Amino acid sequence: MAHSWWDLEGEFKPLHQINPLRLAFVEERAEGLAGKVTVDVGCGGGILAESMARLGAEVTGIDMGAEPLKVARLHAEQMGVKLDYRQITAEGLAEERPGQFDLVTCMEMLEHVPDPQSVIDACARLAKPGAPLVFSTLNRTPKAWLLAIFGAETVMRWLPRGTHEFQKFIKPGELMAMCDKAGLICEKAVGLSFNPLTGQFERSHKVDVNYLVACRKPA
Repeated sequence: MAHSWWDLEGEFKPLHQINPLRLAFVEERAEGLAGKVTVDVGCGGGILAESMARLGAEVTGIDMGAEPLKVARLHAEQMGVKLDYRQITAEGLAEERPGQFDLVTCMEMLEHVPDPQSVIDACARLAKPGAPLVFSTLNRTPKAWLLAIFGAETVMRWLPRGTHEFQKFIKPGELMAMCDKAGLICEKAVGLSFNPLTGQFERSHKVDVNYLVACRKPA
């Protein structure tokens, strides 16, 4: 799948569609990105990481997928965007650089890992005191199954079959409980809803499918 990360009409089209919404929310919570030392956990091919770097953030993107990271590095080089990509886990980076980041993001990753609590704990350790953190994932609802699995993987074929496992989707209350266990303060949750009339995603108060949660590490 690595070759298609930056194909706007390819398998990652939904990520490109929601990226401006995610970026705006992250910038809002960080009160601006210029000069912010940022880590994007589970950066994949670099869609969000590169967007944040374009707005002046000093970004480190981490992922365990070697091929997506190659694509991310190549695209950033071609676009003249400076950021650092590393093949390392959140837990590993937290051992190296605890409390060194002004902003931590982790998008569309928690529903793919065996232990989301461990990732959230590591993100909390990476953040400086008072720093914002933003997580996004999929709610475990029938509507999310219908849209994200049946719709996106089977009908629209935006994603390869098997990309998502419904039992790994995370309800907002569960995510907030994990953040609370990691010592984070949850401040805001917003949804991302697909508008079939416009063919675009929009920010919404409904969190029944895609949603983001903004937290802060206590000062």
